[in-house]
Amino acid sequence: MSYRSVSPAKPLALRSGDTVAVVAPCAVVCREKLKRGVSVLEELGYRVDVSPHALDRDDIFAGTDQVRALELERYFADPRIKAIFVARGGYGCGRLLPLLNFQSLSTTPKIFLGFSDVTFLLNALVEKAGLVAFHGPMVAMDLARGVTPRSLSHLKDVLEGRIFPLRLEAQETLRAGVAEGLLIGGCLSVLVAMLGTPYAPSFEGKILLLEDVGEKPYRIDRMLTQLRQSGAFANVAGVVFGGMSGVDNDAQEKRLIRRFIQEQVCTLGVPVIAGLNVGHRTENLTVPLGVRVRLDADNCELCVVEPWVM
Repeated sequence: MSYRSVSPAKPLALRSGDTVAVVAPCAVVCREKLKRGVSVLEELGYRVDVSPHALDRDDIFAGTDQVRALELERYFADPRIKAIFVARGGYGCGRLLPLLNFQSLSTTPKIFLGFSDVTFLLNALVEKAGLVAFHGPMVAMDLARGVTPRSLSHLKDVLEGRIFPLRLEAQETLRAGVAEGLLIGGCLSVLVAMLGTPYAPSFEGKILLLEDVGEKPYRIDRMLTQLRQSGAFANVAGVVFGGMSGVDNDAQEKRLIRRFIQEQVCTLGVPVIAGLNVGHRTENLTVPLGVRVRLDADNCELCVVEPWVM
């Protein structure tokens, strides 16, 4: 079932003292980094329930597919838990999608936060469960390393519903114009991996967020070409680029990445902005997916114009 034209199910806003869960649906988690990240959540005023399987190991995964999927469903169903934070990305979320009961998840909306490989889950929750999902920092990665004070306060303000509308400035307008639509997307390489599967989001009429890291320019061009040739770009309302850096992140890489974006995206006839502080190698400001946004490329801004929490 597609929820493209249905208002998303919104979670309750977080409050100080609420209990939040930390889960590990992707790669193996470092114990010390998890501990540091959890302490940040506690400093923000939340009680933290760390999954008893967060430190499991099954080769490169944080436990078996079945256990990781069951943990997600368990925490979504648990009325004590007001939000679910992902420990880290890496690789593994895509393997869980066939194991999840999205119809059941749709009945218990709650904040679910992550990015990178978690792009699989974020977009599947929007598309298959009709939920709002949150693209932002992860516990045993970003929070453990330390994020900027602005990123941390932004995270708390967004999840507690303290700011509305939510305005995010980009660095550059690549194609002028104004458009509105539901925001989807995340990590470019993951979105491409979702194409042709039952879990891929509908791109029609959407504002598409793209970000990635550690990809050579030719690979970025190849992925953008695939999105274009698959028809995913055909009816998007606009495109927003967050962090988009190559392997070396030198001047030559930046020039090529910009060229490929110009050729593959800026010729679509829709507004395009770049340099949003979202995703890898940025402040990774938290942004809700599955809600209506206004892309104002004339003023180099993305504005979330629909409430994302209740």
